[in-house]
Amino acid sequence: MEPLSHRGLPRLSWIDTLYSVEAGKGLEMRKLVLSGFLASEEIYINQLEALLLPMKPLKATATTSQPVLTIQQIETIFYKIQDIYEIHKEFYDNLCPKVQQWDSQVTMGHLFQKLASQLGVYKAFVDNYKVALETAEKCSQSNNQFQKISEELKVKGPKDSKDSHTSVTMEALLYKPIDRVTRSTLVLHDLLKHTPVDHPDYPLLQDALRISQNFLSSINEDIDPRRTAVTTPKGETRQLVKDGFLVEMSESSRKLRHVFLFTDVLLCAKLKKTSAGKHQQYDCKWYIPLADLVFPSPEESEASPHVHPFPDHELEDMKMKISALKSEIQKEKANKGQSRAIERLKKKMFENEFLLLLNSPTIPFRIHNRNGKSYLFLLSSDYERSEWREAIQKLQKKDLQAFVLSSVELQVLTGSCFKLRTVHNIPVTSNKDDDESPGLYGFLHVIVHSAKGFKQSANLYCTLEVDSFGYFVSKAKTRVFRDTTEPKWDEEFEIELEGSQSLRILCYEKCYDKTKVNKDNNEIVDKIMGKGQIQLDPQTVETKNWHTDVIEMNGIKVEFSMKFTSRDMSLKRTPSKKQTGVFGVKISVVTKRERSKVPYIVRQCVEEVEKRGIEEVGIYRISGVATDIQALKAVFDANNKDILLMLSDMDINAIAGTLKLYFRELPEPLLTDRLYPAFMEGIALSDPAAKENCMMHLLRSLPDPNLITFLFLLEHLKRVAEKEPINKMSLHNLATVFGPTLLRPSEVESKAHLTSAADIWSHDVMAQVQVLLYYLQHPPISFAELKRNTLYFSTDV
Repeated sequence: MEPLSHRGLPRLSWIDTLYSVEAGKGLEMRKLVLSGFLASEEIYINQLEALLLPMKPLKATATTSQPVLTIQQIETIFYKIQDIYEIHKEFYDNLCPKVQQWDSQVTMGHLFQKLASQLGVYKAFVDNYKVALETAEKCSQSNNQFQKISEELKVKGPKDSKDSHTSVTMEALLYKPIDRVTRSTLVLHDLLKHTPVDHPDYPLLQDALRISQNFLSSINEDIDPRRTAVTTPKGETRQLVKDGFLVEMSESSRKLRHVFLFTDVLLCAKLKKTSAGKHQQYDCKWYIPLADLVFPSPEESEASPHVHPFPDHELEDMKMKISALKSEIQKEKANKGQSRAIERLKKKMFENEFLLLLNSPTIPFRIHNRNGKSYLFLLSSDYERSEWREAIQKLQKKDLQAFVLSSVELQVLTGSCFKLRTVHNIPVTSNKDDDESPGLYGFLHVIVHSAKGFKQSANLYCTLEVDSFGYFVSKAKTRVFRDTTEPKWDEEFEIELEGSQSLRILCYEKCYDKTKVNKDNNEIVDKIMGKGQIQLDPQTVETKNWHTDVIEMNGIKVEFSMKFTSRDMSLKRTPSKKQTGVFGVKISVVTKRERSKVPYIVRQCVEEVEKRGIEEVGIYRISGVATDIQALKAVFDANNKDILLMLSDMDINAIAGTLKLYFRELPEPLLTDRLYPAFMEGIALSDPAAKENCMMHLLRSLPDPNLITFLFLLEHLKRVAEKEPINKMSLHNLATVFGPTLLRPSEVESKAHLTSAADIWSHDVMAQVQVLLYYLQHPPISFAELKRNTLYFSTDV
């Protein structure tokens, strides 16, 4: 990431008036989109220049007695690169002054329209791309001199940047033009979104987008291979009967395979890793002709080695990520979001579904080849296992012949899998249907009183779980009540609800016996004594008074009380009447009074969490006891001398809860009411360079105390996430916990746009989480660097 200082782009000082009128909003975001695109366009031109650089000397040697490459090879490898370079250089030279001397009525639609009209050159490039790569590869193998050239091409960095050059391979650079068409289409989406309909550019940009999208569709069709007819040994057409993703136990580890059941053969394949731009293919791991396939007896299956299950909390974590991404995709679709943004989210969801599918199945499905080799799959359910078995047995009733496939036949069969497959994506979905009740949004206060019905004394504790977008997550845990049949906890917890419909209470017997360690995850297993679930009925729960209830589980009765505060109530930030405290007092007032850059309460809580809570499972997610948090709040507000002593004795979840409460009770969110709409707009941008520009500019626009505190918290949360293997808190989990606290719509904003608490949540919460996640995933952000009079952009094009 480098500053764009060399081009004299002015610092955008319009943030105070941003969003005052709808048209103004669009035009200012338009400027950010364009300046980001301009920066990435410069990088693209530099990449094309680097590709062209060796072409002239190679051509010069081609006519000598010792040519490195022939003229024909040079023209094949560098086909149309010069033309593409000239098109983009002209586009860049025309667009640059328009962005430098910005005027809200500036028009540049004709430039994008002209760029789109020249896409025929890209068509020619794409048609030749495969041959160009193959030629370059052959030339590298036969010519050491060309190999050296193609392995290290020097790409100029942006002017005045720290990195004057970077080394890139020819293969990587030859892919850039293919990638660029997609990038230009993204930018057109973003520009249209932020261009008023009555602006003269609007119809021109629409036309450019139409041409670009039609072009993209046509090249995608061209890249697809043609179907190959496949026949069985008997001359019949071999048909695909069933396919799906199964987990195979191979060399003691889980491997995700795509299994294809044809009319006469079972083929186990994996998707090949291909370099960018190449068409995906399957690689055959093994096959069994159905005539040779037999199922082992139940006894043989039972005798197979025990498969260790994957830790539940890690599976839950994966489900959590999938659910969050799925909700975000739905939000993008509802807002008619950019297709590239939706595809990016789908890709992330696919990666998490891949992990869930790989690690959740435990039911063995073993098959033998009668010639000796046996294979073991793990399935998620008995239902799935019987489906595969029945489909195979049905085909085996036909007159089948044993055979051996030649390498060419196997290649053709495997090659057909990609086009024939019926299951394209991983079959995991953990979110509830759109038409279900939206659930409750806000805060549920729960007091776990006591439990009865235990037959013998034990060390007992309870955990509380609520569903969140279709998955359950642990939110609180009582202390362990030692050696009793009638535990009395009387502990209060505040649990944030995110579309929740159910509350679960689980009662455990704490195990202190170190010999009873689960070898899979090195944790002592506590025994569940009972578990129960109640529906969170909005009518019952939404009263200001406590509602006491009893939950029965396996003869055990747990008494608890609860009351609910809706999200619209919790959005109300009540400034403190007592300005001498820290809770409910403006952050600038507190830092000025303390003569500090970051409030003392934030520094102390962070220090304590890093000292002894950074490895605590569920830190920041598990609620602390409400009375402890209130006691800490009172001590910080009174600036009591015993703060440090009290902190060192206090349960770490209470300290984490105090920090969250401090941010929640600020008179306005840390990232401010004024900038909230801008953060929502910025995170929705599709083009990475435009998003980078906008998100960094918004940070720079925060008041200094807010910015310094935010950067301080950011680095802390990154350190917490580094311990994810132990504390199970990923960057995404932390963004989910803190996003809606640091970034919330003002009451005015909420009332103006949305009708209910559920609307506020579903409309904005995913974007709030994504804003914090964006900064958490970003390379370290320095206050000094940020405050320079520059625009930022991403060099990742």
